[in-house]
Amino acid sequence: MSTPPRLGRYAVRRRIGSGGFATVWLAYDEELDSPVAVKVLAENWTEDADVRRRFLEEGRYLRRVESPHVVSVYDAGQLEDRRPYLVMSYADQGSLADRLAVEGLTPTQALEVVRHVGAGLSALHERDIVHRDVKPANVLFRTTRGRVVAMVGDLGLGKALDGSSRLTMIAGTPAYVAPEQARAESPDARADQYSLAALAHLLLSGRSPYAHASLQQAAHPGAPAPLSTPERPFPDAAEQVVRRALAVEREERFADVDAFVEALAAALAPTLVGAQSAPAASIAVDPHRTQPGRRPSPAPTPAPIPAAGAAEGGAADDRPPAGRPGERRWVRRGALVAAGVVALAAGGAGGWAVQRDRLPGTVTLADAGGSLSVAVPRAWRQVVSDGPWSGPSTLKAAGSGATFDALSVGTRADWTDPDVAGQGAFLGILPGAGVPDLMPGHPECSDAQPAVIDEGGAGRLASTTVVHAGCPGGYTVERVQQVSSNLLLWVQVRSADLATARQVLDTVETSGF
Repeated sequence: MSTPPRLGRYAVRRRIGSGGFATVWLAYDEELDSPVAVKVLAENWTEDADVRRRFLEEGRYLRRVESPHVVSVYDAGQLEDRRPYLVMSYADQGSLADRLAVEGLTPTQALEVVRHVGAGLSALHERDIVHRDVKPANVLFRTTRGRVVAMVGDLGLGKALDGSSRLTMIAGTPAYVAPEQARAESPDARADQYSLAALAHLLLSGRSPYAHASLQQAAHPGAPAPLSTPERPFPDAAEQVVRRALAVEREERFADVDAFVEALAAALAPTLVGAQSAPAASIAVDPHRTQPGRRPSPAPTPAPIPAAGAAEGGAADDRPPAGRPGERRWVRRGALVAAGVVALAAGGAGGWAVQRDRLPGTVTLADAGGSLSVAVPRAWRQVVSDGPWSGPSTLKAAGSGATFDALSVGTRADWTDPDVAGQGAFLGILPGAGVPDLMPGHPECSDAQPAVIDEGGAGRLASTTVVHAGCPGGYTVERVQQVSSNLLLWVQVRSADLATARQVLDTVETSGF
């Protein structure tokens, strides 16, 4: 998926994220001198009248709500290929899923997020709108007057698509969906209260109340996990408040979201005495989060860059081949964080080293066949290998003899060595009919429990991302993405800072799968 120069009157900077139904781009409103997020319906749904109508319904729903805690819609339009788009407020501080991938929240911060999300849900409920998909990926952060504010977003698509004749799914995410919603009963505002309680449980305790793997399990939940843990004890009153909001029968829950939030705040008050004025009471502005940058200017014609594998001042054959990620122990993927907003996109760049004006100081490289591409910092382009690989050692041991597309780029030939503080990115195709339950582990990293993000979900290809901190080079990120019915994409990124790793992951593109 190449970056379009404009979407309507909006100058495009880069892709923020994509899924099976839509792609979201960071763009710039040059008339109002402001960054915006532009959500565009995916091409494969363009001719589906029902999906088009429901896509625009999301914009109409959000436009009806005036709240700082609900994503705003400023404009709507249609591209030349008839795809509709929505112009929305830009969440410059990322999502709650992004935050939880690298760090937890203090109890005071958790309560603040619950308050903000609760206020957004209440604003929706006042307009007779039920969100039906409250989860970390749909809680977005935006800087307002130097303060980070949480907003609920991604309202209409998940809510509506279960009504499409071409889909049989029930809307919702298993770990957060209310039982009545999972049973295909008509939900009301109390379904959102249930989801908010599940989110509150995660933020306070560090774990979800349930480990549901399917909506069938969510339809008949047992008792939730205790709110208190040895590391984070909470008053019994707080436990009872969360359990009431998680009641299987909706009639047993609080009258509305506001009542639940008020009860939770009161129950937590003894624990949080004096904490409201502490520095950790609010979500801090993170300067490393994706920022819009300055007003865009006309892009100059890209200058030619060295040929495949060559760094400035050197020939390609003077460089040793880049290393491949080695074999390591594996970690089991789990539900520490629910679905992330960034998914690998389908698109393409044929040939080598086509520079794009989407990330300053980077260069976009592709494998020999043009099926894989990634934009990396120029400093990483010291050693490049674009030839095919034979996959992990398990495939080699099986004697398959098959080779698959791959691309490796790094600061040194041994950048994947666990004892080396190198930086780089590896992309490789390998066979597989599903995202594995085990992900590559990195014992050289100091984090005892790496953050695991399950990025799949209804309507999008499944993927899992594991973020390791405290590694010799800083951070190591592994991602496995289903790109076709029988092929997987394995991505490894090693970077000194997580912001760069995120940016590199966001630029990974595949073509022809």
